[in-house]
Amino acid sequence: MPLVATEMIDLHRYPINITGKRRDQIVAQTRAQLAHDGCAVLKGFLLNAGISALKNEANSVSTKGHRSFNRTNPYFTQDNPELPADDPRRAFFERSNNFIAADNFPVSGPLRTIHNFPGFDTFIQDCLEEDRFFRYADPLADVIINMADAGNGFPWHFDTNNFTVTLAIQNAEQGGTFEYAPNIRVDGENFSEVRKVLNGRSDKVVQLELEPGDLQLFRGRYSLHRVAPLSGTTPRYVAIFSYVEEPDMVATPERCKQLYGRVLPIHYERAGLRGDNFID
Repeated sequence: MPLVATEMIDLHRYPINITGKRRDQIVAQTRAQLAHDGCAVLKGFLLNAGISALKNEANSVSTKGHRSFNRTNPYFTQDNPELPADDPRRAFFERSNNFIAADNFPVSGPLRTIHNFPGFDTFIQDCLEEDRFFRYADPLADVIINMADAGNGFPWHFDTNNFTVTLAIQNAEQGGTFEYAPNIRVDGENFSEVRKVLNGRSDKVVQLELEPGDLQLFRGRYSLHRVAPLSGTTPRYVAIFSYVEEPDMVATPERCKQLYGRVLPIHYERAGLRGDNFID
């Protein structure tokens, strides 16, 4: 029989579904981390059974991911020769990654069982302190698994969605460190500081080692970040739960094509429905 969420989440350590002092403490600690640099990690959020279940599910659909090898800038936009040569929008890097789209994960599977556990969304919202808080409406991207093999990893970029919640499932044999420049564009694009990060001259970059079972809350719309290059034969699996500020938001057709290799009618129907004016 499939496992239920209570067999996969360490609710003794993280009673996210029970109102009380312990939950309040966890929320306060997570808020403090997010306020400091836009990132918070709940170590050991999953029990071993949960890690194993997610790993098995990821393995079972690993051939359904969209593997891509291309060059991209931090904004997933095309090159613009009219911009200065050192503009970060003209900085392109090799990208090798593999996203297993959301429609590969059934409601009865462990990934969506965890996602749909009563109290999960509310806990995340409380930690983020967001009044407007919705699951990403994108049928290809509301909850996915990123599978990264040996290679260049995922170069510097900003997320399309405002809030990203991830569960580390399996690490590569070597590499795959999560690196980010906290809140680098909260008040604007801040191209000068982005350029420093891309050139390896910024003192704002933080390195984070995530272990299987760790839950991470991250404001990736505002913090430039990447997954460092990986090596070895073991793929890195990370589940990604996405939340946004508008109820009907989906990815742009261009972004969907890049990340998942396909576009659905809904992506054309809702193109342009965003809550900010950033270039991506």
